[in-house]
Amino acid sequence: MNLTPFTRRPLGCLKTSLRQARQQRLLFRRTLATAAESTTPAHTPPALPDHNFFTVTDPKTKKLRTAFAVYSNTAPGPTPSSAPVLAPAPKNALASLHAAQIARMDPTGARTALFSKANRDSARVGDVLMVTHRRGGEPFAGVLMSIRRAGIDTAILLRGQLTRLGVEMWFKVYNKNVAGVEIVRRRPKRARRARLTYLRQPKHDMGSVDHYVAAWRKSRNVMTTKVGAAAKAAGKAAGAKAKGKK
Repeated sequence: MNLTPFTRRPLGCLKTSLRQARQQRLLFRRTLATAAESTTPAHTPPALPDHNFFTVTDPKTKKLRTAFAVYSNTAPGPTPSSAPVLAPAPKNALASLHAAQIARMDPTGARTALFSKANRDSARVGDVLMVTHRRGGEPFAGVLMSIRRAGIDTAILLRGQLTRLGVEMWFKVYNKNVAGVEIVRRRPKRARRARLTYLRQPKHDMGSVDHYVAAWRKSRNVMTTKVGAAAKAAGKAAGAKAKGKK
């Protein structure tokens, strides 16, 4: 026998041919076994266990183990106590899944109410929002261009300006990395469009919104200082009253 063609072939081709031959041998064995089993007389299947699970033999340990549950499609009627009872499938499985995920990601419901259509105080397109990221960094402020309401994938598109360059960023409302979304400025008049894509044109672009953010922070500082001063005055009055009683 001439072995020259085999020696000239690379080792990878030889491994591939041996692997194919092994697979064909296994397939041929399985075919023969199936044909032999079909000729044997039918035998009664073993009774199912109480937990209503199929049992198969583990090829390594040679022990019986459960494979998967079996639910019989019988006529409606009284079911035995050991048979599992399946709950009816919801009409809209995707909506129920989104509702469960939203309840887990937003237990207080504050984020849902902030972008809900039914809430009159919710954020609308055209408002100036500021998003604070949990991983640090400077908060991003911009004009709300559109709201994509898609269950757990609800997101908002903000357009701002960085180094005199217009920047648009998407933020997932229910993302854990989004620490907070605050309304900096309300639009004076309600927008007549759901997507303010015309803000990308130079004549309609609002540009930087840093002056709105600075005014909003200043008003917040004034309110907090007033509240703190009132609290300090109340504390001093309570202390003086207590000393007078003594």
